[in-house]
Amino acid sequence: MLKQHGIEYSYRDYRSAPLSAGELRGLLRKLDLRARDLLRKNDAAYKSHRLDGTESDADLIPLLAKHPTLLQRPIGVVGDRAVVGRPPERLLDLTR
Repeated sequence: MLKQHGIEYSYRDYRSAPLSAGELRGLLRKLDLRARDLLRKNDAAYKSHRLDGTESDADLIPLLAKHPTLLQRPIGVVGDRAVVGRPPERLLDLTR
């Protein structure tokens, strides 16, 4: 979709290059969200860790770093702004 709109981007494979806890904290600031807002509730790690979405950022950030599949995606970042691409068209908000 970004290519169709002539928008250059780089892709980071979250599985082979997961975000560190520090990167996640910075991303949450840019998104203006709490860690619980980025949880994928259908992910196996969500169930295996018996998460319920009420956990603190202090508890969830290390877990998101260790289990990157828990993180909603895609997430687009431009400078100090970021959006969760759900639906994917939201990524276009970063170009405005």
